[in-house]
Amino acid sequence: MAAAGRSEVPLAVIQDRSGSTATSAYPGSDTGQEKPTQNTASTASSAPMGECSTEYRGLPDGNGEGAEALRKVSIVPLVFLIFYEVSGGPFGIEDSVGAAGPLLAIAGFLILPVIWSIPEALITAELGTMFPENGGYVVWVASALGPYWGFQQGWMKWLSGVIDNALYPVLFLDYLKSAVPALGGGPPRAFAVLGLTAVLTLLNYRGLTVVGWVAICLGVFSVLPFFVMGLISLPKLRPTRWLVVDLHNVDWNLYLNTLFWNLNYWDSISTLSGEVDNPGKTLPKALFYAVIFVVVGYLYPLLAGTGAVPLDRGQWSDGYFADIAKLMGGAWLMWWVQAAAALSNMGMFVAEMSSDSYQLLGMAERGMLPAFFARRSRHGTPLVGILFSASGVLLLSSMRFQEIVAAENFLYCFGMLLEFLAFVLLRVRRPDAPRPYLVPLGTAGCVAMLVPPTALIVVVLALSTLKVALVSLGAVAVGLVLQPGLRLVEKKGWLRFAVNSDLPDMGATHPPAAPGEPLAP
Repeated sequence: MAAAGRSEVPLAVIQDRSGSTATSAYPGSDTGQEKPTQNTASTASSAPMGECSTEYRGLPDGNGEGAEALRKVSIVPLVFLIFYEVSGGPFGIEDSVGAAGPLLAIAGFLILPVIWSIPEALITAELGTMFPENGGYVVWVASALGPYWGFQQGWMKWLSGVIDNALYPVLFLDYLKSAVPALGGGPPRAFAVLGLTAVLTLLNYRGLTVVGWVAICLGVFSVLPFFVMGLISLPKLRPTRWLVVDLHNVDWNLYLNTLFWNLNYWDSISTLSGEVDNPGKTLPKALFYAVIFVVVGYLYPLLAGTGAVPLDRGQWSDGYFADIAKLMGGAWLMWWVQAAAALSNMGMFVAEMSSDSYQLLGMAERGMLPAFFARRSRHGTPLVGILFSASGVLLLSSMRFQEIVAAENFLYCFGMLLEFLAFVLLRVRRPDAPRPYLVPLGTAGCVAMLVPPTALIVVVLALSTLKVALVSLGAVAVGLVLQPGLRLVEKKGWLRFAVNSDLPDMGATHPPAAPGEPLAP
């Protein structure tokens, strides 16, 4: 992040697409002009994206220097940011036991990381280092499929992230309402949601360095009570309790949605790639450590809770770990778990909002959104993106927990299908493009790796309720018409769109596909 007191970043370095020096964000877009030579730009600015990773540059700071001054997120804060993007702790995994019993719950958190989390993390490591900028997965899809589909990816992912973030203030207050009953509903709850959202939004405004260290502190505090609970459970463990299963009494929809919700969003960190110190090395390492951290963080308390306490599936629902803590260690451990759960929701909120807001900044730097989204505050943060994301959270915070999880999973699935397709197409079309990290599989191996997660997506979509499917498809339809609408706004000159001249050209090898046109082979 920029140093304190830094003035607002000027947009002079971002070329206006309507001026004589305008440049098209993508090959085949409406302006069709080539990027002029810039005296202050690195040689990477005239090379195709992904083919110049060592010279990749982002938005310069207010002093005209390169974006390296902004890239301050090191590996430890990055690991905890990923941890909160994906997990935040075992809070919310209790429903997996209630839906399917101990054996399937434990098996799910062993198997699903292999068929879903690891492939998604590997794709994020390869493409996030190939395209180290804040557009993240939006840029991946746009480079492979064209700007129209890149925008759709951005719309679905941003909306999915905002829906997800609307959950955390609600859960935070749910953990507190036993001590403060007034927070259970009505005006006090509404004002509490507003105040909490404002405070956490302020943390994001202060910069990723602040957010990263807040994530570390909250992460350590959230994990420690479960470490203690596991030690206390050792004399009481009965391994046979882990093997209980009743295949005739399984709520597959709740079971799979719980697993999926707790093990996805590994790609969200890609929208912060432009803020990471040496992303080519730091991002893959952080993802590796975070996968281990998340999986162990789920299995350890799950084994302790199901092995030390007699099974009552009806009790295994959101918040039951606090009851288990009381049974094992007393009221002090219960309060610690409840406090950890409440604060974990704060950590997930700030991490998710960071990704959502920087994604909007990255899209603006590529000319997909109006130029004001690319403005940074004096702390180097995307102020407009933060405000838009916070507004979306407040609008959606009245949704019920189950509706939030199902809706975000539905939208997330569509976005992941586009990511998988972009990953394979970039491997086929640009096999020689430098990749600081390369998934150690050939193209055929990568396709095989994606078969199980694609099948899982189909199952999750098939199990969605009609209401969730209709609402989610309606949201997708909005994006289909929003992108042409923004292009019309740009053509009419009603809002200014611009492309950051320091970013390399997209380097797509095919013209972008428009609605109704087949994707280029």
